[in-house]
Amino acid sequence: MASGSPLTVDYYSDVLCVWAWVAQQRVDELLTQMEGSVALRYHCVDVFGDVPGKIASNWAERGGYQGFAEHVAHALAEYSDFTLHPDVWTRVRPVSSANAHLLIKAVESVYSPEAGAIMARALRQAFFSNGQDVAQLSVLAQLADEAGFSWSTLQQPIDNGAAMAALMGDYQRARAAGIKGSPSYVLDGGRQVLFGNVGYRVIRANVEELLHRPPDSASWC
Repeated sequence: MASGSPLTVDYYSDVLCVWAWVAQQRVDELLTQMEGSVALRYHCVDVFGDVPGKIASNWAERGGYQGFAEHVAHALAEYSDFTLHPDVWTRVRPVSSANAHLLIKAVESVYSPEAGAIMARALRQAFFSNGQDVAQLSVLAQLADEAGFSWSTLQQPIDNGAAMAALMGDYQRARAAGIKGSPSYVLDGGRQVLFGNVGYRVIRANVEELLHRPPDSASWC
């Protein structure tokens, strides 16, 4: 890392992943507290690309959608800052995160990566807190406009395939990097990966260690 340049963290997440929703506060706090020292490179990862298949293979013996909904509610019980809509995974069951991811990449294409992160945050809020089905294009169009990103403008990268190409690039990078799930933080050129419900202090400690490490330090291997 060049002297004075921010440390880049590749951040992989799926908008339907509850732990990525929880991680949003930690990511925001990291960027606020370490402004100028760390930069996040956002990527989508395919965890909920086929929700019916995921539920059938992982939750058929554990109550199906109802069991998964109870699991998510239990996971959030200790986090008082998060309000989970009662319809999430019981009545509101997005069949895929792919359409939401496509919207994020379209926003990145037209506006900026930072705008894509804002759109992702809005999508998570819409699903988990407001109980909206973010797999539906009509819902996505409304949410994009409400977030200040013109849906009509976003049609170009969606129609010409640019947003899809960017999304497939993310998915392929995730597979190549061996990403196990959402959220995942990849540091030091892939040498270090933090995965899942990782606390803020752990994330920050790993970032600070890399920031303070001498640039010419040799590998122990």
